[in-house]
Amino acid sequence: HQPMFLFLCVLAIVDVVMASSVVPKMVSIFTSGDGSISFNACFTQMYFVHATTAVETGLLLAMAFDRYVAICKPLHYKRILTPRVMLGMSMTITIRAVIFMTPLSWLVSHLPFCGSNVILHSYCEHIAVAKLACADPMPSSLYSLISSSIIVGSDVIFIAVSYNLILWAVFGLSSKNAQLKALSTCGSHVGVMALYYLPGMASIYVAWLGGDILPVHTQVLLADLYLVIPPTLNPVIYGMKT
Repeated sequence: HQPMFLFLCVLAIVDVVMASSVVPKMVSIFTSGDGSISFNACFTQMYFVHATTAVETGLLLAMAFDRYVAICKPLHYKRILTPRVMLGMSMTITIRAVIFMTPLSWLVSHLPFCGSNVILHSYCEHIAVAKLACADPMPSSLYSLISSSIIVGSDVIFIAVSYNLILWAVFGLSSKNAQLKALSTCGSHVGVMALYYLPGMASIYVAWLGGDILPVHTQVLLADLYLVIPPTLNPVIYGMKT
């Protein structure tokens, strides 16, 4: 019933939803070659993929804050992270994802599609879908870029501050064993975050700036990495290690 384990429970649910949104269709494409998807299913998949990624980045921030309080302010841990505070954090993270991602899906779904219906991607990634529209997709693409930059940028800054304060506190410990244990835990967390944030943001910026920077298959691989690898590693890094 400690806050960290409740955050892990929510993270597990989000990872299951995220992976389930894309992996079954990917497997179907690779095994049977069935690359068809209905219009409504495509936009449903798009919404769940982008909403869960927004929730996950917020959860990573909440868990970084949890580690900061546990290591830097251990005597105040139960007073700061009360059930009400945790519920408020979880609701804020979810509401933020819905507020940012609902307009994005609405903008893309209301574009006119009258040309090719072949998406050059392994799932309904919004920029890949928007490029098929007969109208100018710039408003939805620009909204995607700005909202992603705001969400990820603010979360990464606060996560970096949290871990910087954690490291500062860890190096102040007298026990070398305690230092190594704390560094091992924080290091694995940072590694998973890097696998999540770096490919994700790289795929967003490359897709927005244009396909000439990287080949299409490389863009698809980057986008697949941050949706498939972190949910695979999170149970090991956050679950078993914790």
